[in-house]
Amino acid sequence: MLELLRIRNLALIEDAEVEFGPGMNTLTGETGAGKSFILRAVDFITGEKMDRKLVRPGAEKAEVEALFILPEGETVIRRELSAATGRSRLFINDRLGSQDAVRELKPKLVIHTSQHGQQKLLSPAFQSEVLDSFLPDTKLLEERDARLAELKAVIAEMEELDRKCDEIAGQREFLDFQKREIAAVDPQPGEEDELEQRKSVLKEREQAGECFRNALDAIHGESSLLDALSLLSREMGIISRLFPDFEQEHAAVEEFRLHLYEIDSRLRKGPEHLGDDDDDMTLDDIEQRLYKLSQLRRKLGRNISDLVDLAAEVEEKLSFLDACSLDRKTLERKEAEIVEKLSGTLETLNKARKKAAKELSLRIEAELSDLGFSEHVKVHFEFTEVPLHDGVTDLRARIMWTPNPGQPAQPLDKIASGGELSRLLLALTSLRRNPGGEHLPTLIFDEVDAGIGGLTLGSVGRKLSELAERQQMILITHWPQLAGLAERHFSILKEVVDGETFTRCTELKGKAIRQELVRMAGGGQQGEALADKLLNQR
Repeated sequence: MLELLRIRNLALIEDAEVEFGPGMNTLTGETGAGKSFILRAVDFITGEKMDRKLVRPGAEKAEVEALFILPEGETVIRRELSAATGRSRLFINDRLGSQDAVRELKPKLVIHTSQHGQQKLLSPAFQSEVLDSFLPDTKLLEERDARLAELKAVIAEMEELDRKCDEIAGQREFLDFQKREIAAVDPQPGEEDELEQRKSVLKEREQAGECFRNALDAIHGESSLLDALSLLSREMGIISRLFPDFEQEHAAVEEFRLHLYEIDSRLRKGPEHLGDDDDDMTLDDIEQRLYKLSQLRRKLGRNISDLVDLAAEVEEKLSFLDACSLDRKTLERKEAEIVEKLSGTLETLNKARKKAAKELSLRIEAELSDLGFSEHVKVHFEFTEVPLHDGVTDLRARIMWTPNPGQPAQPLDKIASGGELSRLLLALTSLRRNPGGEHLPTLIFDEVDAGIGGLTLGSVGRKLSELAERQQMILITHWPQLAGLAERHFSILKEVVDGETFTRCTELKGKAIRQELVRMAGGGQQGEALADKLLNQR
């Protein structure tokens, strides 16, 4: 139940607080006074969009707050609309919430039936939804939707597979070319850097070989360093025997001579015996390999690391192309399985629809009879096939009716007047199952009585009263006959103060109710008589 609604800075409403009660609550007032903005506020707080232009001029934001009494306790929903950005923020029990969350709550909060609903009722798609909402087991609809979603997913997968196969097939010749070129060279990750490093090492060793030869020439050349040192060592030996003070110098010369022999021995072996020289490639081999890699890079326009990845990518695409046929057959089998299951679901669903259509037609006829229609009014559902997939059709229901005997059944949009649509919508609302178990959401009727009058008002009033006994109702009406039935009566009034226009919402009591009913009845003695009559009937 909607217990309290507070609106700030919305359109012409500066600050309004409305405390609704159980049963029927009516909103009345002159056309253009702002009654619809009260209900727009309810729509806004239950997830509908609102234009920022509806924020009252001069205000930074509009704010709507509502208190709902639900089986689990009180639920407070507050929503703000920024005048500057048009963005809104929503709070559920003072915690920031999402519009999806409040839309999930909405079926437990309100059912809004308006003149817009009458226009929706003319839509065959909506009429089909109406019938589906009266199915005894809505799980069939969920199963159908799940099967359809599976089918659409498989079809999308097949389409994507076909698209990709066609795309790769168009590249087949180029892919084969790339594969051959890469396979002929067979580049390895990091190979170029490794070859350049090996090339550098070999060049350094080649340079070292020259140095080795020069060193050996220095040792064994025309002025042989070894011969000179041998002579020097022999002479220093004689000197040291004659002059012992030279013994240390003689030892140093001899030590250096012996060390030179060791150097000579190592130099004779060459640079090849130094380090890990297990490289089986010569400089020419490395240069040729680098040239091949360079040619491949220029031909395919990629660096070596990209070429390694390209080889894997090309192989993957070609493998995918080879597997396309098998993958498509697998998807086709899956599609056939889903279609078979979907067909079975639809067969069961459509049988349930036809049975529900017969029962609902009789119930609608009974409701319409209570709402002032002829006892001869007939309603039935006509079914048309709607293709969902090759060989799979769903049934779409359309309401057909015969308001008068002797006339052929026709769709609503061909013969139904506004008043007839209003009563049909009221009949369907009264038959609607309770979506929330024991809890009944608030019914909102926005001028659903449009297009009716006279004796029909009495029938509509009785039906509205019956509905109000089972659940809370908010009714906007221009008819005093209906307003007089309310437990709570609110007047919506537009007034101008200091050049500014304001919409006021006031709960009427006692004499104020009578005055409003007189106004609605046209005033004068006739209006007063009708108002008194309505009040005496309460």
